[in-house]
Amino acid sequence: MAIDPKSFEAIADLAYRESGLQLVVEKASMIQSRLRHRLKAVGTDSFASYAELVCSDEGLDERRQMISALTTNVSHFFRESHHFELLGQKILPGLIDKLRAGRRFRVWSAGCSNGQEAYSIAMTMLETFPEMAKMDVKILATDIDPKVVSFGRSAVYPERLTTGIPKNLKDKYFSVQKGKEGDEYTASEALKSLVVFKELNLLSNWPMKQKMDVVFCRNVVIYFDADTQDRLWPRFHSLLNSDGHLFLGHSERISEPSNAGFINNGPTSYRPIVAKR
Repeated sequence: MAIDPKSFEAIADLAYRESGLQLVVEKASMIQSRLRHRLKAVGTDSFASYAELVCSDEGLDERRQMISALTTNVSHFFRESHHFELLGQKILPGLIDKLRAGRRFRVWSAGCSNGQEAYSIAMTMLETFPEMAKMDVKILATDIDPKVVSFGRSAVYPERLTTGIPKNLKDKYFSVQKGKEGDEYTASEALKSLVVFKELNLLSNWPMKQKMDVVFCRNVVIYFDADTQDRLWPRFHSLLNSDGHLFLGHSERISEPSNAGFINNGPTSYRPIVAKR
């Protein structure tokens, strides 16, 4: 069952409008594979009828399921470790006195996938300063895919998804129990208390009413075209505190940082330009 060109174009246009995903015709076979179970779920064996459904008002719920099926959710704990090192060795030590005095500290894991990034941030915080557990500190973890948001909120990981956690941290911050497919690791209450999971489309309105200190948006915008990326950078700039930090994935760059209000601060790391008075 192959997807016809008209249906592919309709689905690709919808995915771009809804989530910024770029679906190219060269990946048609992969897209077919990812959507076949959705066709079965809605009771059709035709990509044409499926495209008609998701593009209609009646297909709003299925539209979310389609985006979920098309979204790549690949992550692991402490991925691209240099960002966590910068957080623990440079950023937090420079703020600890202010945090002890009552300053709030907010981190956004944008495109959090299964939650490994958010819990890696939490472990970095607690390992740097255990007292942060009692400070005004929160990590917002968001993703467009409701399934991975729910998975991250559960904080239960099969052993194969715990790759990257040093043994001492796994022993300290996770409990292990037998699951249906082997050992499962559950994050401690100390970690879970720092993280709030929410479903959020990066291209929609952002509900945050207060500024962020650090934004991790890694290996997300690589799926967006240049125009979509260029619309996101100023939004991140507006959301960050003047001493904030933006981390991108290893294959992502802001092409003209100064145009978006940023300066480079190391590999795939950026800081807002502070206007001189």
